[in-house]
Amino acid sequence: MKDRIAEGDTLACVTWNVHRARGADGRVDAPRVATAIEQVIAPLAPDVLALQEADADCPPHARILDADRISRAVGLGYMHDTPALRWGPESDGFLGTVLWVHPRFERTHADVIDLPGHCHRGGVTIECRDGDRAFRVMSMHLSLAQPLRMVQTRIIGQYLSRRPAMQTIILGDLNEWRPWGGAAFGRMMLGQDFYGPVKASFPARWPLLPLDRIMTNRRDCVLRAQVLDHPATTAASDHRPLAAHVRLTAS
Repeated sequence: MKDRIAEGDTLACVTWNVHRARGADGRVDAPRVATAIEQVIAPLAPDVLALQEADADCPPHARILDADRISRAVGLGYMHDTPALRWGPESDGFLGTVLWVHPRFERTHADVIDLPGHCHRGGVTIECRDGDRAFRVMSMHLSLAQPLRMVQTRIIGQYLSRRPAMQTIILGDLNEWRPWGGAAFGRMMLGQDFYGPVKASFPARWPLLPLDRIMTNRRDCVLRAQVLDHPATTAASDHRPLAAHVRLTAS
C-alpha cells in the first residue's frame, strides 16, 4: 500500500475510530493521535481518510484534533469546508465523523446524515468524479445495539435510493461484530449488497471483533485489507486503523 496507483484504478482507504483521543492508558492526548497518523497512516498515501469519534461526545461536539495538521500529513482535502457539513461552529465534523479525500477528485455532492439513537450517530457522504467514473464515499459510526443499527442502515439505504446510482464505498466503525454482517447489512436494509473482507480491529491491544469495515457495492473490489498494527496507533485509541484498496469500476 505504500505507492498510490498511478492509473487511478483503486482508492487507498483508511478508517480509524480515534476514541476522542483517549488512549489505552486512559489519557486524552490529541497530539498523540496526529503523530500516529503522521507515522503510520500518511506513509500509506491514502486517497480517503475517515475518522470517527474525532469530536467531543457531548454538545457542542467541539473539535479535539488539529484538522489542518492531519490534512498536511496525509495530503488530502478536508471535506467539512462548509458549515452545512459540520455539526456546529465548534466541530471539525458531523457527530465525530470527519472525512478527508484526495484533491485530485472532483467533488460533485456532499451530505450529512443524522442517524437516530440514544447516543448521537451520524454519517458523512461525498460524491466524486474521477474521469469517467463516479463514486460515493460514506463514512459513518453506527450504534452498538443491533435494533438501532438496523434502523440506521435502513435510513442509509433510503438515502441511497434517492441518490444517483454509482459505486458506493462504506467505511467506518459499523459496530457489527458478526463476520457475515448481521441483519443490519442485508439487502432489505441497504437496498443493495455490500462486500468487503472482515478483519478484527477491536480492542486495539488484542483485536477480537471486526467492528471497523471498508465495503463497496461491487463484488471482489476491496483488496489488500489490513489492520494496522503499530505502537503509535495502539497507544492512541481503543481501535486499530483499517486500510484497504477499493477498485473503482466504470460508471
